[in-house]
Amino acid sequence: MPQKALPLTYAKLVAAMFFWGGTWIAGRIIAREVSAPLGIAAIRFVVTAMVLAAALLLSGRTLPRLRSSREWGVVCGLGFFGIFLYGLCFFYGLQHITAGRGALVVALNPVVIVLAAWLFGHERMNRRKALGSAIALAGCLTVIGNGNPLALIQGTVGVGEWLIIGCVLSWAAYTFIGRQATKTLSPLATTLYGSLVGAAFLGIAALVQGDMAPATWSGQVWAAMLFLAIFGTAIAYTWFTEAVHQLGAGHASIFINLVPVFAVLQAALLLDERLGLSVLVGGLLVIAGVWLTTQQKTSLEIRT
Repeated sequence: MPQKALPLTYAKLVAAMFFWGGTWIAGRIIAREVSAPLGIAAIRFVVTAMVLAAALLLSGRTLPRLRSSREWGVVCGLGFFGIFLYGLCFFYGLQHITAGRGALVVALNPVVIVLAAWLFGHERMNRRKALGSAIALAGCLTVIGNGNPLALIQGTVGVGEWLIIGCVLSWAAYTFIGRQATKTLSPLATTLYGSLVGAAFLGIAALVQGDMAPATWSGQVWAAMLFLAIFGTAIAYTWFTEAVHQLGAGHASIFINLVPVFAVLQAALLLDERLGLSVLVGGLLVIAGVWLTTQQKTSLEIRT
């Protein structure tokens, strides 16, 4: 990768993290107003696909065809894990917990990615990463337990916390599958195809659920959905996938540390959310642990 392209890649990553921080606020707005949000999620990704298709046309490019069962497989995997399953856990989780707490739990993503890479033999574990993982997990348990790190073990956490943990696992799967997808597809095409497949899954689930009533959604809900579609997905997903392709999954995931920071700040400003001191301390432990875990770029790139 040309050296002069690195600053632009990093700038895009920071902007993507800011948009992802905002998705927690938009998601919380939708979750508070709509009891069954899968229809909104489906339309979100249809809009995302339209925006990405327009970007392709304006750039003079065409959408590449999926030419093999492998490409179809990775695109379906992206749509299922990164769009459908993540969206389901995201919206229903935010019906039960605040945007700031949810974002602090999801900050654990890079550690989960590193641990998964170690378990599947893609990278080695060392003392620094083991210590960082332990610190981040302790902080995450504190956030999940709303100040009580033993709440998960004691079985006293609610459905919202479990759903947000589902977001973490879904995103880890999306990151690894995205790494495989960009070997033959561009980041933009990867995001577009994944959005279409995910929208199809969400649309079917919404129809089964009986949740398709866009005429009843308020202007605030529509605005939040459009933010999610354009900035939180079309732009941010593409820029993150591009960074994974250029920098490696582990290195790009370091920037996810910024998401909870942006989310907590935006939640305080826009939703008047105030997190308890113990939850904030837990969040700082997560970020510190992730920083320790993801220090060495070379050890974090996924070997295939």
